[in-house]
Amino acid sequence: MMSWFVQPGRFGFCGYAVFIIALAVGLVGCSSKTKMPSNLERGQVLAHRYIILDGHIDTPTRGLFTDEQIGVSASGEFDHPRAIVGGLDAPFMSIYVPARFQHTGGARAHADRLIDWVEGQVALHPDKFVVATTPDDVRAAFVAGQVALPMGIENGAALEGSLEALDHFYRRGIRYITLTHGEPNDICDSSYSIHRPWKGLSPFGVQVVARMNELGIMVDVSHISDQAFWQVLEVSTVPVIATHSSMRYFTPGWERNMSDEMVRALGESGGVIQINFGSWFLNEAALLANQAFRAKLGAFMARTGHGYLDAETQAFIEAYFAENSYPYATLAEVLDHIDRAVEIAGIDHVGLGSDFDGLGDTLPSGLKDVSDYPNLVAGLLERGYEPVEIEKILGGNLLRVWSQAQAHASRK
Repeated sequence: MMSWFVQPGRFGFCGYAVFIIALAVGLVGCSSKTKMPSNLERGQVLAHRYIILDGHIDTPTRGLFTDEQIGVSASGEFDHPRAIVGGLDAPFMSIYVPARFQHTGGARAHADRLIDWVEGQVALHPDKFVVATTPDDVRAAFVAGQVALPMGIENGAALEGSLEALDHFYRRGIRYITLTHGEPNDICDSSYSIHRPWKGLSPFGVQVVARMNELGIMVDVSHISDQAFWQVLEVSTVPVIATHSSMRYFTPGWERNMSDEMVRALGESGGVIQINFGSWFLNEAALLANQAFRAKLGAFMARTGHGYLDAETQAFIEAYFAENSYPYATLAEVLDHIDRAVEIAGIDHVGLGSDFDGLGDTLPSGLKDVSDYPNLVAGLLERGYEPVEIEKILGGNLLRVWSQAQAHASRK
């Protein structure tokens, strides 16, 4: 029976509930009259048995501007109480640098402020959180009953054109960098922009990828243009990752998601695609609705001068969705993307990158916050995935690539 769960005392009351479910599952087979556990019950057990590593959660930006503490209940989609319920063990905290800093300056300082915020949450709640800079840190936190907080920078503009900045951010705990975001920067072109000055990677971008390999910082190809993706695969000497992308097969023509050809090549090179949960990443109807919303939101912000997190902007967003129905995706569609990625790349090359706290009110039914991972695990069970395969998807595959990046760096 003990093989069904890890550290039964780890989670207090929530852990007790998991223990009871685990006990019930462990007893199956002891009596022909015992009721078989449901997939949701099994999903609850497996979500706490295996390490769940989410490749991209945008909580630091929300936390910096709202002054919330994630060690207690917070208003977003991630906090410690719900992480414990959902079995989330290692959410990569996104150190998001908006493209506006490419024009105003201050990108590196902004990234440092967000890292400070993550470190501050750990200092406030050392019994709950720990900064993780290696896969072993994640595993040790899991055993100790803490939630590990590894960090990745979203938008290499934070480097401000300096290779030395890579060393700085490595020392600060950064373990992946998304090379760009919504606009081209001095590293590469963006999938979101028709302006493609580099036709892929810039000469500086080639140096950045090489230096990231040397340091053990994983290269994240989410957000970059197709041309930049292919060039990254040529330059990188270690597998690369897509921390929060989904399958273009379901959103034809939308470059932000990855084509089957790209996902196949990513898998062949040893990398991992981590599926994004946003409805507009999952189906075309939501994508079109989101594009219409973003156009209206952009016009409002340009007209008023308000930032995204300002109260006036949030009121505009709330009113917009009250007046306009949104075609939310479903958990089944998230599973469809996982199935497709597994079919194309293989079971060893698929993971999870929810983009929680970075999507607004566009999350699918059944996956509204970090307490809902057991629903996803139950869905995988229903589709015939074996527990050993589920363990890989939940975090094992990303931990492998992270270990490979670390091992490659240690040989330099």
